[in-house]
This record gives sequence, C-alpha cells and structure tokens, in this order.
Amino acid sequence: MIVGTAGHIDHGKTALVKALTGVDADRLKEEKARGITIDLGFAYLPLDDGSVLGFVDVPGHERFVHTMVAGASGIDVALLVVAADDGVMPQTLEHVAILDLLRIRRGLIALTKADLATPSRLTEVTTEIRQAIAGTVLEGADILPVSSTTGSGIDALRDRLAREAHALGERAADGRFRLAVDRVFTLTGIGVVVTGTVLSGEVRVKDAVRLSPSGLTARVRSLHAQNRPVERGRAGDRCALNLTGEGIAKDTIRRGDMVVDALLHAPTDRIDARLRLLPGESRSVGQWFPARLHHGAAETGARVVVLDGDKLLPGHTADVQLVLDRPIATAALDPFVLRDVSARRTIGGGQFIDLHPPARQRRTAERKAQRAALAIADPQEAFAALLDTPPFAWNLSAFARDRALSATSSDDLVSALAPVTFDLDEGRMAVSPVHWRSFVADVLQRLQNFHAICPDLQGMGRERLRLALSLRLPSVAFALALQHADLAGQVVRDGAFVRLASHSLQLSPEREALWQTVAPLLGDDVRFRPPRVRDIAGTLARSEQDIRQLLKFAARLGLVDEVAHDHYFLRTTTHEMVLIAADIAVHAPDGRFTAAQFRDRLDNGRKVAIQILEFFDRQGVTLNRGTLRSIQARYLDLFGAASAASAVHGRESSPVGRPDFKSG
Repeated sequence: MIVGTAGHIDHGKTALVKALTGVDADRLKEEKARGITIDLGFAYLPLDDGSVLGFVDVPGHERFVHTMVAGASGIDVALLVVAADDGVMPQTLEHVAILDLLRIRRGLIALTKADLATPSRLTEVTTEIRQAIAGTVLEGADILPVSSTTGSGIDALRDRLAREAHALGERAADGRFRLAVDRVFTLTGIGVVVTGTVLSGEVRVKDAVRLSPSGLTARVRSLHAQNRPVERGRAGDRCALNLTGEGIAKDTIRRGDMVVDALLHAPTDRIDARLRLLPGESRSVGQWFPARLHHGAAETGARVVVLDGDKLLPGHTADVQLVLDRPIATAALDPFVLRDVSARRTIGGGQFIDLHPPARQRRTAERKAQRAALAIADPQEAFAALLDTPPFAWNLSAFARDRALSATSSDDLVSALAPVTFDLDEGRMAVSPVHWRSFVADVLQRLQNFHAICPDLQGMGRERLRLALSLRLPSVAFALALQHADLAGQVVRDGAFVRLASHSLQLSPEREALWQTVAPLLGDDVRFRPPRVRDIAGTLARSEQDIRQLLKFAARLGLVDEVAHDHYFLRTTTHEMVLIAADIAVHAPDGRFTAAQFRDRLDNGRKVAIQILEFFDRQGVTLNRGTLRSIQARYLDLFGAASAASAVHGRESSPVGRPDFKSG
C-alpha cells in the first residue's frame, strides 16, 4: 500500500513520516538547508506480516503543488496533515481539492503538533478540518492527534495505517503494466534507474518494456519494490527499475514518462475528458481556455474545448476536449488535474474518456453517445454500450489498449458479449450480434432493391454499398464481412461490384457470337495495349456503336474494364497489371514507383501506361503523390488481386474463400 502525505508547508509532513518510519524523506541538500520539501521524498515501513508500507512525502509550498500532484497520483491512502497551531491553511484546501479531483477514496487526517495546542484548540481545529473536507472524498475520515516531537499518537497512527493496508489488500494486477516515472537517475555500476508507482499490471526482471511517449524500447535488468530487491513488481508497488537498451540514458527519459507494456504505447495530444471546475473559481471556462494539465508526474500546456454548451461554470461538470502542447502516455479513465497557466492555483480536474477523439464533429449527438459509453467504468458494460452507438463497429484492440486490459480480460469481454469480429492490420473490429443481423439483412435488401431498379447492371459498387449501410465498417472489414458465412452463399463480389448470387447478366446469342470475335483481339501479346473501339470496329467491319455497346455490357459482366474512353482491357489483364504494379512497389525501397517503371514492365508506351495508372488511382488501387505512386493494399482485391495484397503486406496469402474473420 502507498500512503501519500498532503498538507500546507511547515505542518510537519516530513517529520511525521520520519516518526512513523525512522526515515528522513528530505533527501536533497537544498531541502535540508531550507527546511522544506521541494521534491518527492520516499520512506518505507515494514509491517509485522512481512508486507511493506510505502510513503510518498510531497511538498506543501504553493510553488511545488505540481510536484504534489505527481506524488498524489497512484497512492492508495491519503494522509492529510494539519498543524494544530496553524489550522487549515490555503495549501490545505488546495491539496484537499486535488485529492478529491484525483478520486483518492481512502484517507486519514493527522492533527500534528498536538503537544503545542490546548484541548479547546484541538477541538477548534478539528471543526475547521470537518468544514474543509465536507463534500469531498475525505468527508468522514478519522482525525488523529499526533506529535512527532513527543511521539504521542504515533503508534496509534501507525497501527491504523497497518489496518488500512490489511483491509485494502493487494491491488488487482490483471491489467497490462504501467509505471509513472517520477525520478530518473544513474548509479555507478548499475546504469539508468527510473522510479515510480506501478499503476496497473506487473513487471518482472528481463521483461521487455517501452518508454512512452518517446517509444524507446528497454529491458528490465533488475528491480526494487518497496525498497527491496525483487523479481516482480505489482500494481500499487513503489518500484525502481534498472533499464537497459539502445538509446536508454538519463537524458532520454523525463519525469512524466510512462514505462509500459509494449502493446500500450499509443501517446496522444488530444483527449476527450470529463472536467469538474472547482466551485471557488472566479470565472467560467470558455472555448480554447488555456491551462496546465497534470497527469501522474507529467505536466504540459493544454487548451480546453467545452463540448457541452459554450462554457463551463464554477462548480459544474462537462465533457471537454483537451488539446495538449505535447503528447503524453495515459489510459482511459485516468484522473487528471488542471491548474491555471501561472501555476498559482488548481482550477479543476476529472478523468479521461477517449484518448484518440476526432478533431472535427466533436459536438454531435453521436459523439456524445460515444463518450457516455466510454465513461462507463466496467469494461464489458462500456464496450457493450459502445457497440450500440454509431457506427456500431468498434476496434476492440484499441479499446483494450486504451484501458490497459490484459489478454485475459479482453478474452472474457469477447466471451461475455459474443461479438462478430474481424482481424485487421489495425486491430480486431467487433460488431454486436444484434447489429450484425441487421447488417446482413440491410446488405441483402439494398442489393435486392438495386437489382430491381437496375436489372441490366452487373451489381452495386462495393464502396457505394458500404457507405449506404447504417453499420459503417472500414473498407477491409467490409470486404471480409461479405465473405462471412452469413453472406457468402447469398452475395457475390465481382471485382469492384457486389451482387446477389441469384442475379446474373447474360449475353444474347448475337452478342455472344460477337464477343467471341472481339475477346481474342484484346488478349495475348497486345493485352497491355489493346485496340480501341474504333480500331476493333475497323478490323471486324462492324459499326463503332455495336462494338461500344458490346464492351459496355461486357464491363457490366466483369469481363472487361474501361480504363480510358473507348479503351477496354480484359479483366484478367487488369488483374495482371495490378500484380505488376504491386510487385514494382514491393521491390521499391520506399514502396513508391514512377509511371516510367510501370511503362517499362508493360512495354506499352507512356500514354497508355499513364491512362492505366490514372484508372487505378480512380479505383483507389494506387495513390498518386506528384510523380510517384504507392499501392493501397486494401483495394487490391477489386480485380481479384488478393495475392497482390498479400505481397504488399509481406505475408502469405490466405486460401480463397477463407477470410480472416471470427464469430463469437
């Protein structure tokens, strides 16, 4: 259990910690000289059962309140210190507000310097304290008179803290590992050491971790927990990690960084949050309000965008978007504190809701519903509510990452909710069973309606169909969804089109006969530079209109593609050209290639090569950036080029008809 002190300067916090533990938490020469705590101090108290209480001693001076916030983050029990001679002072009130904003649920109050006060004075100060903590998380906390000088009440306070530790028990360690760094230093013969409180999960010697937001990778060479060498540190422990790795040095790690499980590295500089403005503030918070954000040991400038109304009044709570000056590493539902830009006072705080919100359309009804779902504490309830809000398909992997959920917790969530899931490069997309059934019915109904209106068309454009549905899946997930067992037998993908399996177009006998004479002219050695409509008409002594109508109908059947006006390529040739473009991209150092490289592979002339590439641009297969193009792998299957998509990703292709999806 971690105990954090709080209270006004010179109220005896450090002396109390020394009386309880025998350890002087003032470790800096300047602190000794000035007689005040400037930085965080640490002390440890072994208990009779073998467990250890950790103490974080924080500064009480108003100039160092930001350090107090760092110390208060991650503590289990707050020990508010009020001197009997002074009573409640300005920093007492600010520290109580910070503990309340950080949602520190357990606390005790030490009435120090009790030997200097009369019984009536103790009663008077006790009444002051009760008034100060009314309506906060400390309301109802026990007040224990103590004297660090005489030792009066120290044993009783120590016993009470031990009972609190036993009642609290060990924190659950089933989340992924996160440690908030509050100190970085080097030791001779050891190397770089970081200290902090483990916020979730556990860490072991030799574990691979990442520094966030920098992204540096490291390995845990050794560790101490509660000031003892151990093989494992758990949630709630004060830990010191000896880190090693490329780029790991004292000057590459900063106070406020996080040491995390590698899967949790996803820093952010834009966060949707729920903010409570303290009642004592003299003015409201308006749009783009400047402030200082404190989270763990991190501190950065922030702008506040109010999402509920135009301003936030003192004493009220509202959803806001925080736009930060620099990225930080955090987790959803973490608490934070806001101070004014002059760092003179605490103005409010709350908890993070969405770590990667959109910058636009952030005040819509959909976004409000999404934030309400994300604010639910229980992860299963939160994700269930999220699956019931538009767009009804959500990235389960990102949700688990942002909440630091373990693999076991994620599996339990899937077992409980039984969503239909699709494994994509960017994570696991999930849809609730109810909305999946509606999606299947919606796809079938829209295709049926389309065929009724356009019976002579090959099918509905895949992207047009995707965007028309109320359940909006990403492009790659939508392609997989069409191959799900619930749709595979009823829906057919014809290149860039989707149709019902029962819908078919057929050439009339006359057109079939004409096609048999036209098709050979488009293939073989001239397939990369086939003749145009007028040339085919001249060769066969037929009218251009007849040839044009035939090829347009053949395009609806998926037999050809009109790459440019009156210039048709066999679908098999289009597929082959996609494979060639993908192969060029795979072998290019940066995945980009020129029209000249493509032309040389096809040997069909610059003009035709550019027309083909511009056709690929329109279909989304290629992305044009000036004179260079890159492949967009998610669109390569538009012409049956699944193997090309696999080549671009550097993976083996899945067998046809076996999409990478899971149900339940």
